[in-house]
Amino acid sequence: MTPKHVLTAWVDAFNHADANALADLYHPEAINHQVAEAPVEGRDAIRAMFEREFAQANMTCLVENMFEDGEWAIMEWKDPQGLRGCGFFRVLQGQIVFQRGYWDKLSFLRLHDLPIPTE
Repeated sequence: MTPKHVLTAWVDAFNHADANALADLYHPEAINHQVAEAPVEGRDAIRAMFEREFAQANMTCLVENMFEDGEWAIMEWKDPQGLRGCGFFRVLQGQIVFQRGYWDKLSFLRLHDLPIPTE
């Protein structure tokens, strides 16, 4: 699968809150680094991260723009509540090996009525 096809499958799995289908898209040693958080390393840890996140908040990814450049897929997204962000996905041999995402964590926490850290 091309990087854009992998990202399209990622969006579908994300919007179905399917942590297992998402994890299957990652290489066993992949890194997911959402810049507002510490990097998550390994497919099993990434699956666990998605399971925790889906348990905390109802999340939807609405694609605004999706691009492919070589081994990279890039996406600008928003959610129904107005949060916006972007993600960069490096895909090798049909698997995500690295992901980096940029979004406003404080806005996310407020939108989902989650606790705001004091540190």
